[in-house]
Amino acid sequence: MLPIINQQVPEFKVQAFHNGEFKTVTNKDIEGKWVVFFFYPADFSFVCPTELLDLQNKYNDFKVAGVEVYAVSTDSHFVHKAWHDASDSIRQITYPMLADTTGALSRAFGVMIEESGMAYRGTFVVNPEGQIKVAEIQDNSIGRNAEELFRKVEAAQFVAGHDGEVCPANWKKGNKTLKPSIDLVGKI
Repeated sequence: MLPIINQQVPEFKVQAFHNGEFKTVTNKDIEGKWVVFFFYPADFSFVCPTELLDLQNKYNDFKVAGVEVYAVSTDSHFVHKAWHDASDSIRQITYPMLADTTGALSRAFGVMIEESGMAYRGTFVVNPEGQIKVAEIQDNSIGRNAEELFRKVEAAQFVAGHDGEVCPANWKKGNKTLKPSIDLVGKI
């Protein structure tokens, strides 16, 4: 498997369901922005609505931090709308839900499960230059945590704006960072 970190997000064009409307989303829409791509296996499933609702509960913090969130599955935008209309949890979602019906976006990010036509749970943080800075892929039986994702976004934003500094384990905004140097070798 080839490393995806620091790779450019490929060109894409997909349909989406967002705030009660269908719209087209392309790679042009993410230019100059911090973005989270949040792949999940399927609408009308079990773990997925818990994750999407958890992400919705943190969505305002992402927006304040200048980050757009895109949930992505291989379901169509019609199915996204039907799920929205049927589920109390999904009805609360206000970020765009992308429809990767051809699986092209899922394949580009390395999360496509060819046998089932669904995606693994993949989480990707993309910087304003379109480079992937965080990439996590996990088994579909394991749900994710929006609070931890937000911490990683803040860390990625911090190091992007502070050349030569790095964020240690469990770093949170406002905590001390490290400035790697020979003086720190063996002292941490």
